[in-house]
Amino acid sequence: MRGLFPATFLAIVLFSGLASGQQKPTTGYAPVNGLKMYFEIHGKGEPVVLLHGAFMAISGDWQEWVNELAKTRKVIAVELQGHGRTADIDRDMSAENLSDDISALLGHLKIAKADVVGYSLGGGVAIMSAIRHPENVRKVVSISAPFRLDGWVKEGREALPNLTAEVFKGSPMEAEYKRLSPTPDKFPEFIKHVVAMAGKPYDFGADKFAATKAPMFFVHGDADGVRMEHIAEMFRLKGGGNIHGDMQPRSASRLAIVPDTTHVTLMNHRQTLVPMINAFLDAKP
Repeated sequence: MRGLFPATFLAIVLFSGLASGQQKPTTGYAPVNGLKMYFEIHGKGEPVVLLHGAFMAISGDWQEWVNELAKTRKVIAVELQGHGRTADIDRDMSAENLSDDISALLGHLKIAKADVVGYSLGGGVAIMSAIRHPENVRKVVSISAPFRLDGWVKEGREALPNLTAEVFKGSPMEAEYKRLSPTPDKFPEFIKHVVAMAGKPYDFGADKFAATKAPMFFVHGDADGVRMEHIAEMFRLKGGGNIHGDMQPRSASRLAIVPDTTHVTLMNHRQTLVPMINAFLDAKP
């Protein structure tokens, strides 16, 4: 029941520049579970925690997602263990540990319950937060994340062990790590830690997944590396699928498949996806 989510190494292309002209956020470091977790608070309104993918930080295209959602909500954007300005520690980067960090962060901020939106690694952490800390989670938006390792297509699972720091040599991702990290010289160790955790078998458990109370919105590309059978399984476990919605009640959970879209290029569909996410978060039970 642990591990990261493969294919997010492709997020190298996401670092296309920082947003400008935005109101300065509230920033800080929360002492949670041995970490000094960096966070930013943008906007006003109902709280939503925003969780980036593996190898990412609050920058590039992810910063644009923060800014877009903050137009109507209080966005708590975090940098997970080892990512961005949050230093790594000697601990597994498992979904369980990272979800415990999010729960502790909400306690630190005195926020009883929030929506959680996550991409890839962050999507898995969002799901695990609903399983492990249901008292903290109102709704979940999971963007391109399975709840078992075999949810990823075979090619993605096989590619990750070959990933090294050399792949990122001279890349924007390496530069961003060195710019933000409190340990800028440890980029190779960071990559090794992520890769080591990502390949470990994990399974959140179908029964536990189905028992979650928080409605979930699953967002996927039609070529994003998560098996279509697994996407359908997740939606069915949350009450969706095989329903004629004009003839019987529908699940509070939702599913979106974006055409001609990969794991990485999902981030390019912000203008399409954010209104759907807002509509899901705004929907009454």
